[in-house]
Amino acid sequence: MTKKPEEWLEKVSPPEKTRGILKLFLGYAPGVGKTYSMLSEAIRRHSRGEDVVIAVVETHGRKAVQELASQLESVPRKQVEYKGAMFEEMDLDAVLARKPQVALVDELAHTNIPGSRHRKRYEDVQELLDAKIDVLSTLNIQHIESIAPQVHAITGITVRETVPDWVPLTAAETVMVDLTPEALQNRMKRGDVYTPQKIEQALKHFFRRGNLIALRELALRQVAEQVDRSLESYMAAEDIRKNWAVRERIAVCVSSNPAAQYLVARAARMARRLDAELYVVHVNEPDDDAPASQKTLAANLQFAQNLHAKVVRLEDGDVADAVGSFVREKHITQVIFGRSVIHGWRKWLYVSALYKFLRESPEVDIHVVTQEKE
Repeated sequence: MTKKPEEWLEKVSPPEKTRGILKLFLGYAPGVGKTYSMLSEAIRRHSRGEDVVIAVVETHGRKAVQELASQLESVPRKQVEYKGAMFEEMDLDAVLARKPQVALVDELAHTNIPGSRHRKRYEDVQELLDAKIDVLSTLNIQHIESIAPQVHAITGITVRETVPDWVPLTAAETVMVDLTPEALQNRMKRGDVYTPQKIEQALKHFFRRGNLIALRELALRQVAEQVDRSLESYMAAEDIRKNWAVRERIAVCVSSNPAAQYLVARAARMARRLDAELYVVHVNEPDDDAPASQKTLAANLQFAQNLHAKVVRLEDGDVADAVGSFVREKHITQVIFGRSVIHGWRKWLYVSALYKFLRESPEVDIHVVTQEKE
C-alpha cells in the first residue's frame, strides 16, 4: 500500500521535544574555568545558528569572562528589593517570554532573594527545562548536598548553598572543567580569580594544595559515577549482556561460615589495589534460619560493611542462578568463591553449584580461595 506524504514525514521526522536538555559544567573550586567553558560553548552554538541568550552569568569582575559574555545577548536582570536594599536576580519570566533555544544560567546552587518565585536557582532551571528550553549551567562539587559534609571535614568550611543530589543527575551531559591544583594556585597569585586583597587569605585556607587535591578527587569521582550510570543504562537499553570491563567490579560470595570474613578481607585488599567496586553477596538458604547461623551471618555482613563493601542479600533459590543473574545485572568483572575444607554430600553440593556457575556465567574472572576448616 502506498504511503501518504504525511506518513513518510512522520517516519523521518524526529520525535517532538518534550523537555529541555541540561548540560552541566562541573568544577572542584572557584576559578577552574566553569563559566568561561560554558560561555565558550554558548558562542560556538550561536555561531552554528542556535538562538542563545544569557539568563544570568556572574563575571566576578574577570575580564576574560566579561569579554566572552559581551558576545552574546543578555536578558536584563530583575531588580528585587529586600530589607531596604536592591538586588539583581535572573528574570525568569523575561527568559520564558523570550523563549530562546538555549539559556545560560550560572551558579546552579545560588539561593534567590526572598520573595522570588522559587527559593533556589535550580528550581528556576527546572521551569526553563519544562518550557523546552535547553540550559547550560555551572556547579562546584562542594555544592552537592551529600558531598558538602565531606568538604567541611576537609576544608573546615561550611557550604551553605547546596543542591539536592538528584539535580546534577538530571544533566544529560556533565563536563568536568579541570585544572591542576598548582595551575589554579598560579591563577590565584596572578589575580585571575579574586581581588588582590583576598588572594593571600584564600591561598592559606580554602585554596591550600591539600584541599584542592581532595576536592579535585571528589569531583572526578562524581563524574566517573555518572559515566558508569550512563554506560549501564546504554548496555541495558541495547541488551548488551557481555561485560565491558571498563572498571573492575568484584563480588565475593559469603555464607554464615565465620571463615567468610577471610574471603571478605581478601576481596577488600584486591578491590583497593584495583580501585574496584566491592560487592559482598549472600544467597539466603534454609540453614540460615538457625539462631547460630543468623548470628555469624550478621557478623560477616557487618564486617563487610566496615570495609566499605556493598552488601547484597539474594532471595532463596539456586545459588549458581542467583549469583549469575547478579553478575550480569551489575556487570561484575571478578567473582570470589570460598573453598571450605569439607567432605561428604556438602562438598558435592558446593562443587556442583560452582561448576554450574562456571558453565552458565558470563565472562568473568573467577577466584576460588581456600578457607579454614569449619
